[in-house]
Amino acid sequence: MGRLGITEAFARYKATLRNPQWSVSAWSPAGELVVSLWDHHYRKGPTGTMEFADSFERWTGHGNNEFRINVRKAFEEQSPVRLIIVKTDQVERVEAGEDASTVRKEFFLRDELVGKVVEIDGDRYVFRFHRR
Repeated sequence: MGRLGITEAFARYKATLRNPQWSVSAWSPAGELVVSLWDHHYRKGPTGTMEFADSFERWTGHGNNEFRINVRKAFEEQSPVRLIIVKTDQVERVEAGEDASTVRKEFFLRDELVGKVVEIDGDRYVFRFHRR
């Protein structure tokens, strides 16, 4: 398979980004939250799971505002979450909160996984995924 752009990656889950320049989450017609999460935010979860943890405060902008709303809704409603992993070799720029739209990156579909938002603690959040 060739390289995926962010719009195409979300479309594979039938989700449409509100704005491809800054959106990193969208709802599918099936009621699943589709998220793109940085590969370097991976951490080992309980047996048979993988987790991604980060802070809402690490970055700002319209995409962050939309992401916060979507993640909180998914947490409150315990909605299924679908995963797109984003990889970059410019991790330090991402972690510094720079505009990630200018960072070189690749998108990888992980459609064999389904998850949930398992924790929101202040500005920190955790997604946990397992194989379907």
